[in-house]
Amino acid sequence: MLVHGSKMLMSSVYGGLRVVPLGSSSCRSHVVMSKSQTNISRSLSIASRKWFPQSSHSVGQMDLKRALQTAEGRRATFTDRSQFKYARRLVVKLGSAVITREDEHGLALGRLASIVEQVAECHVEGRECIMVTSGAVAFGKQKLTQELLMSLSMRETLSPSDHTRQDAGMMVEPRAAAAVGQSGLMSLYDAMFAQYGVKIAQVLVTKPDFYNEETRKHLFSTLSELISLNIVPIINTNDAVSPPPQVDEEVKIKDGKVISIKDNDSLAAMLAAEIQADLLILMSDVDGIYTRPPWQEGSRLISTYTSEMHDIIRFGKKSKVGTGGMDSKVKAATWALERGVSVVICNGHQEKAIKTIITGRKLGTFFTDAPPSGQASTDVLAENARHGSRKLQALSPSDRASCISTLADLLISRQADILSANAKDLAEATKNNTAKPLISRLSLTPSKLKALSAGLKQIAETSLTNVGRVVRRTRLADGLDLTQVTVPIGVLLVIFESR
Repeated sequence: MLVHGSKMLMSSVYGGLRVVPLGSSSCRSHVVMSKSQTNISRSLSIASRKWFPQSSHSVGQMDLKRALQTAEGRRATFTDRSQFKYARRLVVKLGSAVITREDEHGLALGRLASIVEQVAECHVEGRECIMVTSGAVAFGKQKLTQELLMSLSMRETLSPSDHTRQDAGMMVEPRAAAAVGQSGLMSLYDAMFAQYGVKIAQVLVTKPDFYNEETRKHLFSTLSELISLNIVPIINTNDAVSPPPQVDEEVKIKDGKVISIKDNDSLAAMLAAEIQADLLILMSDVDGIYTRPPWQEGSRLISTYTSEMHDIIRFGKKSKVGTGGMDSKVKAATWALERGVSVVICNGHQEKAIKTIITGRKLGTFFTDAPPSGQASTDVLAENARHGSRKLQALSPSDRASCISTLADLLISRQADILSANAKDLAEATKNNTAKPLISRLSLTPSKLKALSAGLKQIAETSLTNVGRVVRRTRLADGLDLTQVTVPIGVLLVIFESR
């Protein structure tokens, strides 16, 4: 709600009251009073689905039978970001703009190495990872451009023009560049993953591979076998023999649903649906889905996307090195979502993007078909707390003191509800093998609540002069005064010693 002084603090977490210390040597612990998080078992059940052949490793709660179906007969998707930690099978798609340098010649090695490290960490944790990558053309362009430069005349080589290299790059045929760059790209992946003891496999596909039922069956059988052998498949389109752009047939899968394989976004969506992935991460060079192109004024990042939002979005042009724009990504993500795959579109330039998403933090745009739940998320609670802090700061001293007194009274009048919720939290913490010192700090008693209420009453009595008091005035120049005024420093109110 409000802070009085530099060491007093209180916040709302999971619908309850949380009291945390701020730098006081005599107050070193905290107490959390919250409603029981009853959605944990629901999260586990949502992650329970039927799988392809399992790999030899296991990850605790992720090793459950996966058979949950919706009323329409399809697999259920995650309804909240906090459930991503239960995802077992991941598909990570790397866009050309993510792993390609700005000059379009060669790969961004630092960025690619970071992504490889995150995928390797997920693999070591026991998650089944599949990568859909681009970059063969960019890697090949780097090699072929050097060859073209070597074939230039002495006059052209010594020319002061800065466009020589660019002109040479424009002369490179993309299919030839893909043929030259594919082997180097996979060698680079192999060397990077080898640093973490992870084995990889190269899988090259073309559009006709999906049009034929027999070849598509062999493809996914191969992927299932690789996953069962604890190998990370790295999938790329065979751009050296890719068909002309006008070839654009729709691929029909087993339940009658169709998807047009136009680019790596639709390819990743197709693969994720067929192998029954839990989560598909589409990495691009933008932070997510915006209501309009990000560079336009008034554009707003959409954190959670539902199918009803499509009409309010205006799409911009695609990146200069990619084959699909944001419109393509949204269509692919929506299609995968309809097939029971949760999808996140994020910025691949963001540090530790994959691990951040897996931990449930808000990053990129999360696609979901779940209706809004009645229980507010922690992000919403945090935003509401910030708005509440600003409103409290604008209140008069008497109104502020009245709010604190009311809160103190509620701690006593609703003591039974608080203790009941606390008992559920303690039971859940014990079930999850939480350390005993932490459980001890969670424990509440009527005497602790009474002491907390008394502390709030005391703060209310002294709060009339704590906020808005002028501490110092300094004249820096004529007409320029520097005034130091006491203000709230957050949404916390009081420290409660639990030990």
